[in-house]
Amino acid sequence: MELNIPGVVAEVEAAFARYERALVTNDVPVLEELFRDGPETIRYGAMENLYGMEEIRAFRRARPSVGLERTLERTVITTYGRDFATANTMFRRDSAPGKVGRQSQSWVRFPEGWRVVAAHVSLVAE
Repeated sequence: MELNIPGVVAEVEAAFARYERALVTNDVPVLEELFRDGPETIRYGAMENLYGMEEIRAFRRARPSVGLERTLERTVITTYGRDFATANTMFRRDSAPGKVGRQSQSWVRFPEGWRVVAAHVSLVAE
């Protein structure tokens, strides 16, 4: 298996950047689009455990849209072959002083494009 094929890395980087823009602007339709629409999709959040796209969708639609700005650090995107990738990053928010966030995502290429199939977000003390 070939790791980090440049063109595939660029595709996932673009999808990840689109997700980040949607996250900090609370663009719910794009956030929903970029997660695989299925019952097997999972998102563990800082304070919630979401199983399946219906739970993820409900969370996204009810989430406050203020204080979402953040600064990313140490983002690492790794591709495995042409159809699977991981994206991991640390982040900081002014609304959470003294904390550092961690986000990991598993991305899979489907006919409709790259989609997150599993994600985890947590906050820890610096």
